[in-house]
Amino acid sequence: MFPRGRKLLLGVSGGISAYKSCELLRRLQDQGFIVDVVPTAASLNFVGKATWEALSGRKVITDLWSDVESVPHISMAKENDLILIAPTTADLLAKLASGRADDLLTNIVLASNAPKIIVPAMHPEMWLNPATSANVSILRDRGFVVIEPDQGRMTGLDVGVGRYPDLSKIFSEIQAKLQNNSDLAGRRIIVTAGGTREPIDPVRYIGNRSSGKQGFALALAAATRGANVHLISANADLPEIDGVEVTKIETATELLSVLEAEFPKCDALIMSAAVADARVSNYSQNKIKKNDFETMDLTKNPDILARIAEIKKSGQIVVGFAAETDSKSENLVKLGTEKLRSKSLDLMYVNNVTDGAIFGSDSTQGVIIDSNEKNIDIPEISKDTLSDILLDQLVSKLG
Repeated sequence: MFPRGRKLLLGVSGGISAYKSCELLRRLQDQGFIVDVVPTAASLNFVGKATWEALSGRKVITDLWSDVESVPHISMAKENDLILIAPTTADLLAKLASGRADDLLTNIVLASNAPKIIVPAMHPEMWLNPATSANVSILRDRGFVVIEPDQGRMTGLDVGVGRYPDLSKIFSEIQAKLQNNSDLAGRRIIVTAGGTREPIDPVRYIGNRSSGKQGFALALAAATRGANVHLISANADLPEIDGVEVTKIETATELLSVLEAEFPKCDALIMSAAVADARVSNYSQNKIKKNDFETMDLTKNPDILARIAEIKKSGQIVVGFAAETDSKSENLVKLGTEKLRSKSLDLMYVNNVTDGAIFGSDSTQGVIIDSNEKNIDIPEISKDTLSDILLDQLVSKLG
């Protein structure tokens, strides 16, 4: 099984075997890939745009002059983790070898730093032509993976080498390229994100400043590394992540209810959501008028991590988060260690939120506290980078 949430670009050039890439697309989706299809103009004579959109469930752009405001040849080059071109014609091989960029697909290839796998399919005479052999050699020297075509029946009565290869060969090459980034494959991870809100009346609530950016970064990173991710989002106004299951909640009580149902099914829980400590006990069904707004009675919310500790099974890993306003690293370690032990956590990340830092930011700073006392000081880094550092520790814990 390949990583859920991993994005792959499937280029399709104008050969008769383009129809075989319909099955390839389905198989890629079965393996958890999110696939962007980029057909060349010639390939649309064999398989149309509507077919690719129906099969992929995603919009298909066929030329450089569509959706220009999103600069698709750059955005798609950056978003996809691997480029697979199947089939690849002799003409496209020649374009790629010469570095030409005269359509959307070749522009994306030239702009991308992702691994590239080429699947040639053509008549034997074309495959064995010295010009084609030279182009294949150039591409391999540049780091492209060029899969040898199979031998067999072609169109008409032709038989020979040049046939679209068996899908198992293609998947073996994909696996070889991506295996180092699939260390959470088959694991079920729950990530909580955002901040809970406790309603006072239909208009007001008790809340906090958590944006959910760290939780969403963790969910994306875990999905990219192969995990089956369930993201529980508390009032986070962020785009949903392809390939990640999302449950939206508002209050601490709702969060606890979802976790009690889902935690027994998971391998790890990452509690990055900021949970309100108290809720209003005298909630008003109607908006409270300003002159009547004098006092509020508060009730302590349940301690979610303590509840989780009660139902935690051997082998399950729980990662906690804490926000503190002490800038001294040794004090952060002390505070984090106390919470880690009291909540039976395996890992704890303590944010330094002095002067409102971290909230809503793309960067973070703090300390990772380990139950094995192997702590990691985190300087100011991006939340994406922290996500991978935390997941490295999580993988080590899971074994």
